[in-house]
Amino acid sequence: MTRLWIVALACLLAPAAGTARSNCDKLACNEVKEEIRDIEARMRSGYSRSQGEKYEAKLRKLKRKRKAVCR
Repeated sequence: MTRLWIVALACLLAPAAGTARSNCDKLACNEVKEEIRDIEARMRSGYSRSQGEKYEAKLRKLKRKRKAVCR
């Protein structure tokens, strides 16, 4: 959650409009990729059926977001 605030703050404080947009895209893309890596790491360490369903749903959502944000 704090990383999300850092990304939002960085987007607001970036110097130039073109640079700000590209920096925000990169930061948002990296944030999504990191969340995906975290969930995949948790899944490798084992999980219950209900946890697995939650992980899979979260991964689907994050992968759709990655597709939209990371270009």
